[in-house]
Amino acid sequence: MAETPSKDVRLGSAAPDFTLPNLNPGHGRETVGLSDFEDSKALLVVFMCNHCPYVVHIADVLARVVRNYQPRGLGMVAISVNDVDSYPLDAPDKMTAMAKKYDFTFPYLYDESQRVALDYGAVCTPDLFLFDSANRLSYHGQFDDARPGNNRPVTGADVSGAIEKVLRGDSVDAKQTPSVGCNIKWKPGINA
Repeated sequence: MAETPSKDVRLGSAAPDFTLPNLNPGHGRETVGLSDFEDSKALLVVFMCNHCPYVVHIADVLARVVRNYQPRGLGMVAISVNDVDSYPLDAPDKMTAMAKKYDFTFPYLYDESQRVALDYGAVCTPDLFLFDSANRLSYHGQFDDARPGNNRPVTGADVSGAIEKVLRGDSVDAKQTPSVGCNIKWKPGINA
């Protein structure tokens, strides 16, 4: 399991637009786009997949953190981007199963073209991007310091701290620890 860190993305940059199919039937909408979150005080965009051990390690706590902040104005969307021809465990039917298993209260979108991941600069799973109410990037870092096998508790402390600040209208410290996870599984010919 090779660790891939998230790459540097300029804080304050605008959230790239997207509209993608939603594979979480519990969320109800067939497609979800950036404009669906225009009333959110903050928006968390997480690039993830079904099979990555780093994602599986945090999935339950991620779902809990999001449920905790949604009533306060957090919007959340997860986006799966891996090449499903090479990684069938990340196929859309498996996305639906994962959303049910972890009781996701947010859309789980499928970026088949991988264009949205490229637009955001995502390179690993999980790769977390937190935007303020003006859709400006406030946080691009780790969920917390837990990793599979390092025996640290999964708390979501880093992203929770950033969410708290954004919801209060405060600035997030620019010193942020990159996320670490599996590299995104790009389709042949995609130059990321």
